[in-house]
Amino acid sequence: MKRIFCVLSIGLLYSIAISQEVLTPQKKAQFITRFPFKQYSGGVMIVQARLNDIPDTLNFILDTGSGGISLDSSTCTYFGIQPKISDTFVTGMGSAHKARFVYDQQLHFQGLTVNDLDFHVNNYDVLTSVYGEKIDGIIGYSFFKQYIVKVNFDSLELEIFKPGEIRYPKQGTLLRPAFTSLPIQNLHVKDGRKVDFNFYFDTGAGLCFLMSEAFAKDSAVLSGKRRLITTQAEGMGGKLQMQLTVVKQLQVGRYKFRNVPTYIFRDEYNVTSYPYVGGLLGNDLLRRFNLIINYPQREIHLEPNSHFFDAFDYAYTGMATYFVDGKILIDDVVPGSPAEKAGLKVDDILVGVGANFSNNIMQYKTILQNSDQKISLVIRRNGEIMQLYIKPSSIL
Repeated sequence: MKRIFCVLSIGLLYSIAISQEVLTPQKKAQFITRFPFKQYSGGVMIVQARLNDIPDTLNFILDTGSGGISLDSSTCTYFGIQPKISDTFVTGMGSAHKARFVYDQQLHFQGLTVNDLDFHVNNYDVLTSVYGEKIDGIIGYSFFKQYIVKVNFDSLELEIFKPGEIRYPKQGTLLRPAFTSLPIQNLHVKDGRKVDFNFYFDTGAGLCFLMSEAFAKDSAVLSGKRRLITTQAEGMGGKLQMQLTVVKQLQVGRYKFRNVPTYIFRDEYNVTSYPYVGGLLGNDLLRRFNLIINYPQREIHLEPNSHFFDAFDYAYTGMATYFVDGKILIDDVVPGSPAEKAGLKVDDILVGVGANFSNNIMQYKTILQNSDQKISLVIRRNGEIMQLYIKPSSIL
């Protein structure tokens, strides 16, 4: 009897210990640092940091759509960093290849050093040419899993906290995405029909919404009357052809957006993991919220900000522009597009747009977002300066 009592007592004490552990209040999230970020076209966020003891400041895209952390191959070459080939395959839009890694690195932010980071190495020349500034890498899951990150698109600031109990604002809504190394959120998509499906929550994507071609076809979500426009986009593997359209309604949590610009992507490498995930929600929509990204608790809080009612970009030019060797080049002209009608050709050098001669590709892209307005273009072709006029159309 005494022996039975002993066993029961031990069990009771264990139960009490477990109960006490459950009831013990979680430590409050501890503020670490605050620093600014830059915002590029499409809402993409750029944070600056130093690698190891290198004095130069590097530019990184802050990307919830990345399952790790990465460095640009040319950045490695420039600083004499020697990556090692691994057996790990990395897939991205338009590519799949064996990854090269640099191990046990440090990343120094303002007020924060992150240790023991394993960077995989990719070529980000296309991203650099898209934004007109050097992109040295992408910061994803390896960083987010360690901290709570507040993103304020009004002040263009990040606040970083050690994990713990955090009080979310009363305004807004709390999402509880499914997590692999990437957050996956269920969205309500309505066009020809209404469909509920999973999509990646992707702050590194400079667009509003993307669906894989397979998902769009199998779900029959798009109205048969929807016009699909061919355009060029960029992914980790380089330049890609996609289709551009709109969906009638997209609901994120309790927030509904109408006539959302949408890309349709032929996912040859199944980067989107269909049939489990249908595509991604990008930062040109997410920038309309201030975010609290809490990977440790598998939560993301959205609070509408001053950009919530910003108009979507419906303008379509049918040309792709890239910043190469100090010049803005026209790389692609879609047949029948406003760009072709304006007389533009591949390899034209874009000197000025409207009254802007800054040679800043992001400023030029912003001016060209005005649909149904005639815009002056100054180009250089075979050494000759020419003035042309383009009238971007609307995808609506």
